[in-house]
Amino acid sequence: MLALAIMDRKLRVAVGLSGGVDSAVVAAMLHRAGHEVVGLTMKIWRDDRPLPLPREEGSKQGCYGPGEDEDIAVSERLCESLGIPYRVIDLSIDYERLVLDYFRREYRAGRTPNPCIVCNREMKFGFLLERARASGLDFEVFATGHYARIVQRDGVNYLARATFQAKDQSYFLYTLDSDLLSRVRFPLGELDKARVRAEAKALGLEVADKAESQDFVAGGDYAPLFADKPPQPGDFVDTEGKVLGRHRGLPYYTIGQRRGLGLSTGPDPLYVLRLDAATNRIVLGGGGGLFADGLVASSFRFQSSPRPTGEMRAFAKVRLAGLPAPCRVIPGEGDEVSLIFDHPERAIAPGQSAVLYDADGLILGGGVIDRPLALVE
Repeated sequence: MLALAIMDRKLRVAVGLSGGVDSAVVAAMLHRAGHEVVGLTMKIWRDDRPLPLPREEGSKQGCYGPGEDEDIAVSERLCESLGIPYRVIDLSIDYERLVLDYFRREYRAGRTPNPCIVCNREMKFGFLLERARASGLDFEVFATGHYARIVQRDGVNYLARATFQAKDQSYFLYTLDSDLLSRVRFPLGELDKARVRAEAKALGLEVADKAESQDFVAGGDYAPLFADKPPQPGDFVDTEGKVLGRHRGLPYYTIGQRRGLGLSTGPDPLYVLRLDAATNRIVLGGGGGLFADGLVASSFRFQSSPRPTGEMRAFAKVRLAGLPAPCRVIPGEGDEVSLIFDHPERAIAPGQSAVLYDADGLILGGGVIDRPLALVE
């Protein structure tokens, strides 16, 4: 049995269950450690929505899709086997309004949304907990299967990278403030996936070998989310404005994309450099055009208070899979912040988030990327 050094006393814990192995292990471990556990799942799929894809065997798993009923059934069986209560909170209307509408709005504006960040902030660590308590559930802390850690420094709770960085999910959670983090636990923050699966097998959990969710929408097909206003085809152009071909619609492309363009590009590969919503054009060019010296981000929040007023040093991630890059952090007017990288950074996509870390992996703050700075031609 893995030791849990995250709670020094027995607590009433709500565990967010997704139907996957990570959250199942958290619930089982906490229950066996003697905590009073209740399973909690948010329902986000609307049963009256057309299926986003045929449910074909072998298609990618997703966190949003018609397979949600199966995940709920798996979670219910887990809780029955553990002898703990289980509650499903229907947030499908809120999810449509706060996550899906945001997703559509950003893509139509030529930006690349990050629905996981919005879902965590607004839904999983927001409405889910509010509605659960309003329904009569009494719990002191909320635990999930995310791979991240919480570190307290000078009275402030900081989110920190997971010990095993290959599974780190702190980037998706950067909006959680210090007060909320005091009521949250991430028991898997110091474990790797292999160890979690081994623990699931040792506990006899049916999800021990279940595949992970690999996309936002099951199957990776976003088209049905735009059924009310389908994406319009437009022109691919080069940096001089010369038409190179036709694209399927802005939501099917993102900055840095090379594959799936449907163009014969010759010996030199072409990449998506910009999405121009005003003209419905996608600008293509060589890989050198993807690099920028910095970026401007808005809606920027710092974890500590007061907000820094002078320049500081940090490490910034501009995408989940990227490595933290050393940079200068320059606070601007209002909630704007500029980041200037020590070395040009590749494929900075407006709409994604720039998240700041210190040298120890603590998240100092983050915001939404507005634009790259000083593109290197």
